[in-house]
Amino acid sequence: MNDIIVRSSHHDAAARPLVEGLILEYDGRYGANSRPGGARSELFRYPVEAFSPPLGDFILLQRDGRTIAGGAFMSHDDETAEFKRIWTDEDFRRQGLAERIVAELEVRAAALGYRRAYLTTGFRQPEATTLYIKLGYRPLFDVTAEPTLYRSLPFEKHIGTAAGRPGTSRVYEPAESLEEATARVAALKREQEALILTRLAAHGVRAA
Repeated sequence: MNDIIVRSSHHDAAARPLVEGLILEYDGRYGANSRPGGARSELFRYPVEAFSPPLGDFILLQRDGRTIAGGAFMSHDDETAEFKRIWTDEDFRRQGLAERIVAELEVRAAALGYRRAYLTTGFRQPEATTLYIKLGYRPLFDVTAEPTLYRSLPFEKHIGTAAGRPGTSRVYEPAESLEEATARVAALKREQEALILTRLAAHGVRAA
């Protein structure tokens, strides 16, 4: 058994299992009509450069030439990298591969100067919530509240030179309904997208 971690992108043939696996999982859990264009449009929302050094990275874990896990991150600002696309092939789950991917992303993000990792998971992915808490990520939501009242569950963790520092970001209150939570998440995503696109433009990268 030979495991290696390689740099890739959404458009590489080697990344196809990750891309198609995430689309199948997200559309299966939340419905293909839960967002315009379904999960595929979300996965290709940003240009390749957003997930490439010096702003981000995109990695695959390959075992004997087969892509079995992966993940990526992109830049919010000088301090914060957002981790995304964390995936494990369903045939290889419960082997600690997601932990390996997150650890590798933390190392790579820290090497690019980031001191804080931010990520979100959906309200229908309890196993992801359990994983991130296990790995020391601080929930930015009330863990005792009904997850549907957040829809998207955010986490943070200090990494690199700031590793071990306690988080200070505000913890969000639950919404009154799933509809209100959906609207709130959409507004937050627009805000974050503006930050990311501004960051890309400052580095001479045009949005897709």
